[in-house]
Amino acid sequence: MTGRAAFFCEREKIQYRIDEPLSEHTSFRIGGSAALFAEPDTPEKAAALLGFCTENGIKHTIMGRGSDLLVSDEGYDGVVIRIGEKMGDLSVDKNIITAQAGGSLTGLCRFAQANRLSGLEFAFGIPGSVGGGVYMNAGAYGGELKDVVTEIGYCGADGKVKTLKKEECEFSYRHSFFTDKDLLILWAKFELAQGDGAEIGAKMADISNRRSDKQPLNYPSAGSVFMRPPGFYTGALIEQAGLKGKCIGGAQVSEKHAGFIINTGNATAKDVKELIALIQDEIKCRNGVDLVCEIKFLE
Repeated sequence: MTGRAAFFCEREKIQYRIDEPLSEHTSFRIGGSAALFAEPDTPEKAAALLGFCTENGIKHTIMGRGSDLLVSDEGYDGVVIRIGEKMGDLSVDKNIITAQAGGSLTGLCRFAQANRLSGLEFAFGIPGSVGGGVYMNAGAYGGELKDVVTEIGYCGADGKVKTLKKEECEFSYRHSFFTDKDLLILWAKFELAQGDGAEIGAKMADISNRRSDKQPLNYPSAGSVFMRPPGFYTGALIEQAGLKGKCIGGAQVSEKHAGFIINTGNATAKDVKELIALIQDEIKCRNGVDLVCEIKFLE
């Protein structure tokens, strides 16, 4: 079936590769290969590829920058549609920035600063893409993307491009209208406030320093493993359970921040999943709290 997708990519001039190691495209640096790995460079090509795969019953998934993704050691026997830097255009009209889905959130923040627009500083250093950030309503340091998003362009399984206004997006904590649906975010608009470039830069630098102080950025990881349960701090629960530094194979609960699992160099997806299950069981037993994964699994 992926042969038909390869033929479609060639016809539509979409770059693709066969048996592409997905460990090279995730921040965890873990996982097997994709049967076909396609990187469209325009929203139109991305929408057309999604529609083709759906219409022809070809197994497929959508991937951004892979910053919250754990890929199976066996890889993915379908088409990975990667929305990356080839679809990362940015434009500005007064105080509205339009960002294609494949650009990085950090790049978007820098673009806003260069145009003296404030409101995205909280997102500086979040390692995901614009599309991935919107998909999960990414947030940090008191801000969430729902605070500044005004409109989103996307396509459904039929490949037709549609738009949603902010109030239609069902934003909540780490959730949006797009979560767990076969929909492809193509671009988003952000309404920001006029500001001072130096002050915006200072806020971004402060957030960057705070991230470096608290998070294990020198190791491959997928960021925070679990969503924050109401009334608790996940890292504190895990640390209080004595699991800080706990290892299974090459996967380790970070000694710097217990909310992270890091790849110490040779971790497998199996190692990570076993460590996640151990943490969930222990916290459920000790605290009666169900920890829900923020990380997505691709199998």
